Amino acid sequence: MQWLRKMKLLASLRKFKLALHWQILIGILLGILFGILFPGYIHYTKWAGDLFLRGLKMVVIPLVFSALVMGICSVGKAADLGRIAGKTFAWYIFTTLVACVLGLLFVNFLKPGEKVDLQLQETVTEIAATDNSFIDQIVAIVPDNIVKAMAEGQMLPVIFFAILFGFFINVSTEKTQQLLTDVFNGIYEVMISVTFLVIRFAPVGLFGVVSNMVGAQAGDPKALGIMFGSLGIYSAIIAGGCIIQGLLILPGLFKVLTRKNPFVFMRMMGTALLTGFTTASSAASLPISLRDIQEKAGVSRKIAGFCLPLGNTVNMNGTALFECVTAIFIAQAYGIELTLVQQIIVILTSLLAAIGAAGIPLAGLVMLAVVLNAVGLPLEGIGLILVVQQPLDMIRTSVNIWGDMTGAVVVAHSEGEKLKF
Repeated sequence: MQWLRKMKLLASLRKFKLALHWQILIGILLGILFGILFPGYIHYTKWAGDLFLRGLKMVVIPLVFSALVMGICSVGKAADLGRIAGKTFAWYIFTTLVACVLGLLFVNFLKPGEKVDLQLQETVTEIAATDNSFIDQIVAIVPDNIVKAMAEGQMLPVIFFAILFGFFINVSTEKTQQLLTDVFNGIYEVMISVTFLVIRFAPVGLFGVVSNMVGAQAGDPKALGIMFGSLGIYSAIIAGGCIIQGLLILPGLFKVLTRKNPFVFMRMMGTALLTGFTTASSAASLPISLRDIQEKAGVSRKIAGFCLPLGNTVNMNGTALFECVTAIFIAQAYGIELTLVQQIIVILTSLLAAIGAAGIPLAGLVMLAVVLNAVGLPLEGIGLILVVQQPLDMIRTSVNIWGDMTGAVVVAHSEGEKLKF
């Protein structure tokens, strides 16, 4: 009898399979512990994180391109595409504008920049494209070489070309339409399979990413002092604003527009949100978001394939809030009084600059330069906030991703799709 009980226990253990999001969470926690306890050995784990991130980057461009083309082909008529695109952009613009105003209210009320010691600023290095105007960003959307844009991971040109390509597949001859639809459908399915392979290594890969991130900061009293000292209020404003946006505003709008429980949906999307948070890259979580929102939430391929890749580049709630708060913070630190008109320019520029922010770690710093230029603030002010950017980038990236996901479900519900929750 005891032998039979042991056999049943072994059989149940074989059947037991820990869900991927729990595996990822365990990998993250172990990475934090390793980084704190063994900071001198993080070079032994770095390869795992690098390999995982390279794998995700490998699949992002072909997956985004094929998903967008298939999404637009699935939409069908130009009128249908215009309707879905209109709803999608309405959600993106409204929620990002709300995030900007929220950040502006907090930073003007608390005035964290007045308490900053300018001696704490760091040298601005590796902030590319600081001379690029917003017009330059718009012009760059149209690629002069689409193969080069793909090779360099330039998402906006790739998305623009994919939308154009998908639209003209729909208006081509029936034979061409059928052929290209089948081809891209096959590419999409293969890329999803390759993505699944990469995602299986997420727990180990994120262990490597997190252990290096934590280990690099361990034992740095200056970073900790600045985090909890002069820049503490600034950090709290961005983190608090992102939390309010992510846990109150977006879920509230989601509930009103869909009559669904936003936190049930959030739990379904936990793997993608955790991946985005730990990598500070919305592009890294995109393959997982595309899979889970279709399989778990029941959003159709045409809506998921259109909304998520597009939102990954043009919908940046957290990034826009960060840029708005940081611009006012830098103005306060330098004793520059911004008028109401200038603050409105900051909001509008933050809203537009967020559209051009790539889904990669710290891309918001590049776009911040555009916002500062718009109101004549010194670019050197970026150096004030570099030391606290990594944790803040992780928080705002999660809000960016959550905004994309909720937008896709809102659009799917408005189109009459039957969701699984």
